[in-house]
Amino acid sequence: MRAISLALVAALTTALNPAQNPDANTTTNIWAYEASFNWGKLSPDYRLCQTGTQQSPIALSLGNGLSLNHVPLFNYTGSIAGNFFNWGYGPAFTLTHNGDWTSHPSFTYDDKTLYLKGWHIHAPADHSVGGDRSKAEMHFVHVDAEGHEGAVLAFRLDPGNFNNTFFEQLPPMIGFDEMQLQEPTEMDLSLALDSVQYFNEFWTYQGSLTSPPCHEGIRWFVARQIMFTGVGQMQDILGASTYSARAEQEVWQHRINE
Repeated sequence: MRAISLALVAALTTALNPAQNPDANTTTNIWAYEASFNWGKLSPDYRLCQTGTQQSPIALSLGNGLSLNHVPLFNYTGSIAGNFFNWGYGPAFTLTHNGDWTSHPSFTYDDKTLYLKGWHIHAPADHSVGGDRSKAEMHFVHVDAEGHEGAVLAFRLDPGNFNNTFFEQLPPMIGFDEMQLQEPTEMDLSLALDSVQYFNEFWTYQGSLTSPPCHEGIRWFVARQIMFTGVGQMQDILGASTYSARAEQEVWQHRINE
């Protein structure tokens, strides 16, 4: 049985190390999740982290209701090739790209179609629900036909009694000293969607990237259903991760479920 290896622990050892933002196409300046309140002071490029009106993540609850609008329809079929790696904070996967984003798995909402760029994991979860924060959160980042980030599907991850078939697809190891290694991997990404019933219940809001430069205009979809993993799988995820949850932002102009 394949599982994420504990050898994926390629975390940044101090807050002074630069990191690669998996949501954007830029390499950040020096920043750390433990100091996310002050990201806007580190660089003019990060100004929105301090002044934005739709910053992510935010706290959610059933008191917000669940969305009846912006319902996503998915076009995810079969296995897709890509590279599995550690993005500096935890496990990540980038799809092989042939120059045509429209050839990637996609989903459509409000007559708008967006294409999967890849996924990565934050630990603990970025979003809390009813005051509870899951052990981790996986983000499926989607772009438009020109490659601009437009939406994120968020899967909250917690341990259950059985292994998750999505995570069983991953290679066993990336070495401690090989954090830049990209491990070619094929994945059936629809297994993740199946784990949360294809977002049949979800919250949605207008938000931002959760790491610098904190670009806004991102449509978030947060599944109500938890994506459960096996205990050993969750231990591997956490062992491969370092703290990467941005402080929750105050709700301002996010238009939750609108």
